Amino acid sequence: MATPKRKTSHARTARRKAHWLGALNAPSVTTCPHCGDMTLSYSACPSCGFYKSRQAVKIKSEA
Repeated sequence: MATPKRKTSHARTARRKAHWLGALNAPSVTTCPHCGDMTLSYSACPSCGFYKSRQAVKIKSEA
């Protein structure tokens, strides 16, 4: 098995990682059209349970 003859420099490592490190983003967040709360895209609203204008998840009330 081949082994490297020299240590890979920090600049070379950083240049290689720059391609995929720049592509990392925070998950997109939108407002729920039903209740107006912030939700992740393409997922049911955690506060009201609606997804694409339909009740997808039943939420227990705190009463």
